[in-house]
Amino acid sequence: MTEVPQERRLVTEVPGPRSRELAARKAAAVADGVGVTLPVFVARAGGGVVEDVDGNRLIDFGSGIAVTSVGNSAAAVVRRASAQLADFTHTCFMITPYEGYVEVAEQLAELTPGDHPKKSALFNSGAEAVENAVKIARAYTKRPAVVVFDHGYHGRTNLTMALTAKNMPYKEGFGPFAPEVYRVPLAYGYRWLTGPENAAEEAFAQAKDIITKQIGAQHVAAIVIEPIAGEGGFIEPAKGFLPRLAAFAKEHGIVFVADEIQTGFCRTGQWFACEDEGVVPDLITTAKGIAGGLPLAAVTGRAEIMDAAHAGGLGGTYGGNPVACAAALGAIETMRELDLPARARRIGEVMTPRLRAMQEKFPVIGEVRGRGAMIAVELVEPGTKEPDAALTAAVAKACHAKGLIVLTCGTYGNVLRFLPPLVIGEDLLGEGLDIIEEAFAAV
Repeated sequence: MTEVPQERRLVTEVPGPRSRELAARKAAAVADGVGVTLPVFVARAGGGVVEDVDGNRLIDFGSGIAVTSVGNSAAAVVRRASAQLADFTHTCFMITPYEGYVEVAEQLAELTPGDHPKKSALFNSGAEAVENAVKIARAYTKRPAVVVFDHGYHGRTNLTMALTAKNMPYKEGFGPFAPEVYRVPLAYGYRWLTGPENAAEEAFAQAKDIITKQIGAQHVAAIVIEPIAGEGGFIEPAKGFLPRLAAFAKEHGIVFVADEIQTGFCRTGQWFACEDEGVVPDLITTAKGIAGGLPLAAVTGRAEIMDAAHAGGLGGTYGGNPVACAAALGAIETMRELDLPARARRIGEVMTPRLRAMQEKFPVIGEVRGRGAMIAVELVEPGTKEPDAALTAAVAKACHAKGLIVLTCGTYGNVLRFLPPLVIGEDLLGEGLDIIEEAFAAV
């Protein structure tokens, strides 16, 4: 494994000539619907750096959307996945099983919140995990309805598009969508009309009213929520909102599902974001950070709920692929050995004060929010809360040109989100923050 030097280096413009050649080939061979944020083609990556085919080294504040939390090509991931590749790549767990799948399920039972008996089922992607969580909840409760939230994102399959709030680009032109999905308010403090101090209580009251009056709580199989809304804008629900929802679900026999696909595996400074308020979900969905970049996802939850689906009702040809399971065990090994929850908290301690100082300097920054290494700034027209998506795109583009990978998100397209690998060096972290400040000053 070749080590990538942990320093930013620009030898061409971004993207460079070789990346532009490959972009032309992509345009000819790859469907236009597969968009690209930053068209630099990657040659290798590791730690907090991505190196492109032109030899440019970029600081990574994206982690492949919170996937490479342990770094790209992490040693334990490579070691375990390589050994498994040499043994066998596939048998299909539903045909002839293997130990790695079982070991991942055992690790998930140990790591996820709650000390109740737990079981897991493994899949390929976050959307698959969410879809299967809904299937399991419906099988257990014998109810049809699913409750989701404003600003939520849950995937790109037909059911998970229905669960997702934002139309463009996720849903536009792809309907009709699955029925029996109902959306309720999220306690979005920054945009709550009566102020953030009222958001938890009022949003819960509205959600409860919709569930009981419009749907009937007795018809609801599952409440599905991200403990921090990811694509919706890194919205941390106002404190008290999640515990109220979990208690309401328990009271009415509703399966409470925490979608921890973006927040899970140390990203927020805890193994799972719902731990922040002591919320123990009935089911938890994971993917992204679970396997160091290999495709793997899981539904983990109370054994009696997980066992509700009949034999053969859960699965998939590649679900819990042996190489991906080996990679997951390597990623979890790395998280434990390096104490990545603590690393995530340290990243938050470095980034948040710098970003708040920028907020004082640049009135376009309406709010700095997030936890651990899941941090965002929401950009608005100064003196208002009017979203400024154009400025957000311009700041991101300026960062890209200087060799810093940043991502945007948000229902209104006006949020810059920062998801550095949890193993990033503090020198790179500081340099990335300097570039962000320069970008704000420039645009």
